[in-house]
Amino acid sequence: MSIFEALMLICFGAAWPLSIYRSWRSRATAGKSVFFLYVVFAGYISGIIHKLLHSRDLVIWLYIANGIMVAIDIFLYHRNRRIEMEIME
Repeated sequence: MSIFEALMLICFGAAWPLSIYRSWRSRATAGKSVFFLYVVFAGYISGIIHKLLHSRDLVIWLYIANGIMVAIDIFLYHRNRRIEMEIME
């Protein structure tokens, strides 16, 4: 297990709860890039696959936790987009 990989994932993961909270409260997509969220999500999925195939260790749980948080933020983006579209009608 690489301590540096774990620290990287912990640092990245620390930002997602705030992003999720802001998405939940604002009900807006302003300042969000859904493309960026999907790219980051793909990166976490790739990390999980790598861990499963080549380097099974506990760091996989950090990839999974971060992936779940990004998936929640993606869901909230689409929810907020739907809310914005309903307001415009």
